Amino acid sequence: MAMDQQVRSANCSKRRKERGEEELRHRVRQGEKKMLADLMAWTEDTEQASVMAGSLRYVHSLGPDGAREALRSRHKIKVNENVAAELYAIGQRQASRLDAEEA
Repeated sequence: MAMDQQVRSANCSKRRKERGEEELRHRVRQGEKKMLADLMAWTEDTEQASVMAGSLRYVHSLGPDGAREALRSRHKIKVNENVAAELYAIGQRQASRLDAEEA
C-alpha cells in the first residue's frame, strides 16, 4: 500500500535531520536573481539550490585569501571635502538644535 503524504513528509524530515541538512532562506535583489538565472543557464542546471551550493563550494575552495578577494566589495566610497564639510555643518546645526530643545 502506498504511503500517504504525512508519512512521506515525516520520513523526508527524518532523513534531513540525520544528514544535518538545514534550510537557509534569504532575500535577493533583482540583479542578484538575474545573476543566479545566468549561472543556471550557463551550467544548464534547473535547480537554484544546486547552483548556489556549487557557488559556495567553489568560493570555499579558493581558501581564505582567494575567498576574501572574490567576495570583497568592489565599490570605493570617496567623500569630497566640500560634501564632508557640509555634512559636518548639518550635524553641528542638528546637535545645537537638540541641545536647545533639551534646555
